[in-house]
Amino acid sequence: MMEGRTAPTVAASALRVFDLSLGQMLWSRRSVFLAILLGAPVLMAVAIRVLGARLGPIEVNGRAVNGAAVFGLMIWLLYIRFIVPVLGVFYGTSLIADEIDDKTITYLFTRPIRRSAVLLGKYLAYLASTVLLVLPSVMLVFFLVVPTGEGSLGAAFPSLLADFGMLTAGLIAYGAVFAFVGARLKRPLVAGLVFAFGWEPAALLLPGYLKRLTVAYYLQALVAHERPQDSPIGMLLQVFREVPPVGTSLISLALIVGLALWAASRAVEGREYVLEQ
Repeated sequence: MMEGRTAPTVAASALRVFDLSLGQMLWSRRSVFLAILLGAPVLMAVAIRVLGARLGPIEVNGRAVNGAAVFGLMIWLLYIRFIVPVLGVFYGTSLIADEIDDKTITYLFTRPIRRSAVLLGKYLAYLASTVLLVLPSVMLVFFLVVPTGEGSLGAAFPSLLADFGMLTAGLIAYGAVFAFVGARLKRPLVAGLVFAFGWEPAALLLPGYLKRLTVAYYLQALVAHERPQDSPIGMLLQVFREVPPVGTSLISLALIVGLALWAASRAVEGREYVLEQ
């Protein structure tokens, strides 16, 4: 009896798509945008280092602010509130949308693999490319900023490792949510931007349970840095600091990722893609 040829598993197919997609993502047009986005905090850190060397430590209300506090502020305002959501929006929504725009979606979906494997492989490629580029940016900012003022590299280093884990969790969660948006909607970029920079900030400000429908609510519980005190920025961050326990946040983020990727896979499997002429 002749043995039938077995189709590759979803995991094996996803890894193959990951291998093909990673290089494409790293050398795509978005790489220029990514370099600019991640280079801006490094340039700011260089400016802080130069000014600190020439003018002395930064002072707020007559008190010197150490480098670790400045680094924590940059993590709060630049990476958590802006860079990580932006990367999730621009990369997550494009996992399927780019293939439609380039008219290569039918080629991918005629291969003898599950459609969901294509989505999962491209999602893994997004995650690898963003993590490999975001973490060096954070490390450069850390070594430039923390030695200024009264900062201590040794004392602040454990928080850097926690930042790596927290930012990776953010990229995983936002990427999964916007992968679903990209798989479900025809024009996902606008919807993604509205969610990240309209819905999430508004929900965090409003009383009640709406904030539990955001990624940011759970992500900020993983931040190791204290809020700056006695400053306008400190009062602004105080509004966003209502957070659940760390364990609850980790479980919630895992559920968000699992449900979003499951829903995205279902959307890709069931949607009919008609290319515009």
